[in-house]
Amino acid sequence: MDPVTLTTARLLLRTVGPRDNDAVHGAAQDPDIQRWTTIPSPYLPEHARGFTEQQVPEGWANGSMYTFGVFLPSGDLAGMLGLTMRTLGVTEVGFWATREHRGRGYITEATVTASRWAFTDLCVDRVEWRAEVGNHASRAVVERAGFTIEGTLRSAINNKGVRRDCWVGSLLPSDLGLPSTAPYLPTQR
Repeated sequence: MDPVTLTTARLLLRTVGPRDNDAVHGAAQDPDIQRWTTIPSPYLPEHARGFTEQQVPEGWANGSMYTFGVFLPSGDLAGMLGLTMRTLGVTEVGFWATREHRGRGYITEATVTASRWAFTDLCVDRVEWRAEVGNHASRAVVERAGFTIEGTLRSAINNKGVRRDCWVGSLLPSDLGLPSTAPYLPTQR
């Protein structure tokens, strides 16, 4: 699939490339991004180049991961968001926000926008989110985006060689008022 660009009233979600290497490298120096994500640490310029020039284009080309840079109208990088295809009809969202643009709702807005696109254009019926237990900022983003927190998975994330427990949540098309591509029969409570 060719990369797409998504817009909101405040944001431009577009693929990243060589022109974004410095911004990605600079943002990834943030200790919080290195702590809570699986990016290499230390994060070197060659990591940014490999990400923007190889990993991102390959993900779009083979349909395994759809990565968006989250940009403000000024052109400033506010964050990064990826949708990784897991199984038929299921994708997992992951994201980070630049330190200077946290707390403004940009990543929540980007998460809803990208999820809506996944439901309507990728025929996805479930967007999953996972984050290490204790990553309250990530959890707050998805809760504001309408995700249902479903529980804790033991030893479900490997971050830099260490197995960690994670929270898991999901967003369904119906959470955004959209139809599913397949029938869904929830458990009767």
